[in-house]
Amino acid sequence: MNFTQTSLGRRGLLKASVGMGVALAAASKLDLIATATAADEQLSLVGKKIAISATGTDHYWDLKAYQAQVDEVKRLGGEPLALDAGRDDKKLVAQLQTLIAQRPDAVIQTLGTLSVIDPWLKKLKEAGIPVFTADVPTANSINNATSDNFSLSSNLALRLVSDIGGEGNIVVFNGFYGVPVCAIRYDELKEVLKYYPNVKIIEPELRDVIPNTVQDAVTQVTAVLAKYPEKGSIKAIWSAWDIPQLGATQALVAAGRTEVKTYGVDGTPEVVELVKDPKSPAAAVAAQQPSLIGKTAVQNVARYFAGDKTLPQATYISSLLVTKENAAEAQKALGQI
Repeated sequence: MNFTQTSLGRRGLLKASVGMGVALAAASKLDLIATATAADEQLSLVGKKIAISATGTDHYWDLKAYQAQVDEVKRLGGEPLALDAGRDDKKLVAQLQTLIAQRPDAVIQTLGTLSVIDPWLKKLKEAGIPVFTADVPTANSINNATSDNFSLSSNLALRLVSDIGGEGNIVVFNGFYGVPVCAIRYDELKEVLKYYPNVKIIEPELRDVIPNTVQDAVTQVTAVLAKYPEKGSIKAIWSAWDIPQLGATQALVAAGRTEVKTYGVDGTPEVVELVKDPKSPAAAVAAQQPSLIGKTAVQNVARYFAGDKTLPQATYISSLLVTKENAAEAQKALGQI
């Protein structure tokens, strides 16, 4: 199976048609392999101490990106200074404050609420410490390694619209709008829905939480189903990442409401497995490559120290729109089986 590459802009949304279906936002299996093996073997971080600052590592995406950064720094001969804030914003701020005093050769910040971390990324930059990021678009970063969240999100939204026939009520989780990638995904959903006025978001929107994300999603979705007991009254449930999707899917199965479909972003193996299950209401997940994103962030640090003047502000890593039709092949492409 070949995954079609696509990058759908807002003007393209005007031409989108439910009847025509949705292209997969992704690269082929061969493209994924090529991207992952394209690193310059001459890169080196020998003699460099690289701080790897993570907001948390309790989620599959976060952990894989974090581990890949640590491993790649070591592979390139550098010394990783690995810091995990455990989803505690106060600890994260203290973590970044400490790095200003410690003066590592570079800092890579992975995820975070922009209003919390950006002032400290600016202070690091002002202190002359090169700042790089993973999934944090900011002017204070030399380079941000990330998925193309604009494309993957619009394509996920278009798939949702196609699956529900362009009309019906949907439930949306919107708890982390302060995290830039979540904001992009939500905004792209709303941008798509502007052109499908018969698709309505049920108000109030649900707010996903950390920790206990799965259990909380189960509770919230169960309550929504009780308010909308008739089949067809809800068509789909969307979330900006896939741990709420996991909980929502569990709630639908428990309530016998598998006609409602779920959609999310990240590609956590448990969710991809649910998408593959023909009986599961998990309909699609936009699967990222967190290990490759983490590895790329480190390689871009090495390129910077090698004097590369061509680094873009953002390096985009391919993603896969995983559906019932391609889930088995996607698991292979993503290295999940």
